[in-house]
Amino acid sequence: MAVRVNWRQSVAFTGTVIKYLAVAMLVPLAVSLLYGEDTVTFLVAIGITVAVGVALEQLNDDPDLGAREALLLVALAWGAVAVVGAIPYVIAGYGTDSALRLPVNALFESMSGFTTTGATATEEISFEQHSHALLMWRQLSQWLGGMGIIVLMVAILPEAAVNGAQLIESEAPGPELQKLTPKIAETARLLWLFYIGFTVLYVAILLALHYAGMAPDMNAYNAIAHGFTTLPTGGFSPQADSIAAFSPAVQWVVIPFMLVAGMNFALFYLLLQDDYAEFLQDRELQAYLGANAGVAVILWGFLFTGSAPPLELGGVTEGVLENSLRQATFQVASLLNSTGYATSNFAEWGTTAQGVLLFAMFIGGSAGSTGGGVKIVRWLVVFKGIRRQLFTTVHPESVKPVRLGGHVIDEDVVSAVYGFTLLYLLTFGVATVLIMLDAGRVGLEMTVLEATSASLATLGNIGPGFGFLGPFGSYVEFPATSKLLMVFLMWIGRLEIIPVFVMFTGAFWKD
Repeated sequence: MAVRVNWRQSVAFTGTVIKYLAVAMLVPLAVSLLYGEDTVTFLVAIGITVAVGVALEQLNDDPDLGAREALLLVALAWGAVAVVGAIPYVIAGYGTDSALRLPVNALFESMSGFTTTGATATEEISFEQHSHALLMWRQLSQWLGGMGIIVLMVAILPEAAVNGAQLIESEAPGPELQKLTPKIAETARLLWLFYIGFTVLYVAILLALHYAGMAPDMNAYNAIAHGFTTLPTGGFSPQADSIAAFSPAVQWVVIPFMLVAGMNFALFYLLLQDDYAEFLQDRELQAYLGANAGVAVILWGFLFTGSAPPLELGGVTEGVLENSLRQATFQVASLLNSTGYATSNFAEWGTTAQGVLLFAMFIGGSAGSTGGGVKIVRWLVVFKGIRRQLFTTVHPESVKPVRLGGHVIDEDVVSAVYGFTLLYLLTFGVATVLIMLDAGRVGLEMTVLEATSASLATLGNIGPGFGFLGPFGSYVEFPATSKLLMVFLMWIGRLEIIPVFVMFTGAFWKD
């Protein structure tokens, strides 16, 4: 059987993606010049990035990508940008006691950034020794990965736009691509314009709070840095205490922008068309906002009354309405759509409250958002499918399609949702066992909850877990083998598993 995939095309286009990544590195380079830190680091990183990208581009022998080549390109590109993105960490950490000087830790940090996971392999005390430029690169990597590197390439490169639909379908989160305009490149540009617009608005509000005296620590650097990680639901922060380092006013402002980041960005096109009714009637949007509100109310009840034993509510003032409501609303909005920010150390909360947060982590954001997880729309299809199965068991002669928002869902889509959900849960379960076994191999003490949260937090691109993996914790203690497994989980989680796993089948490569 002949090989059906022209891998040279995919590798060459991957080189183009890598080459343009050097342009993004100009941002931390400018920061390095401003603060006089790590300038050589980013000059060297830019040189290596351009050289590698140009070298790979020479493999191109056909400008047209087929469906299989598009899948291979997306998988390779996301893996490649994480590897190249790790270069500044290694160079800057060389000769220091920083954990990021080690290639595995640097790769972990880079993959966590680009996939908007927000898990870190550095330690709290080491934040102070990293330069403003390196931390800004860490933030920027999440912003680039949020809306999607391939979506950006389709928006700005004519050669990528030719095969844009196949590329975006392979990268975009959710069961199907929603085109806003006849030309896919225009759709990609619209999505990025929404993304940029919300980022600019968010940074402007944070700066306004700062100059109004309501957020003294939210200076221009912090405002831009958090702008790069809120809209992509990333969760990285240059502050070791995350959003807990800032005033309650900042925390309340962050909440609505995290909610926006978990919405389907295609819906904002309806607002541009003055179609407010369809926007508000979107079934997934209603379910997403309802899930956030419902889970937040339940968690608030536990935190406010102190009825979630043991009463070690880190950062929560029991019986104080504003504090407990802010903590509950913030943490649910952060973990449900996989942002991973924190305003308190929920690893010290009671087991009941932690159980509520673990449930929220399974839900995920909307399709077409920057959020991770299974996605709201898939859970809706799964539950409606179960209800149909129960109905047809009683009425076997009936024909009952699965409907969502008045629209009939194609049976192929229903089957794909079932397949993805099962594969996601299976991967999560196997990874949890492997993490537990690897921890036992090296003598790392770990509870089942900690291993479960590590698997779910990396596969779902969520970031923090429980126990020593809490919001102010780190993954640095894991052995290198577990970190590489989690790098793989973050990679496949961002691409929603199927585009990566399909490459391990013989049918992908052969006729």
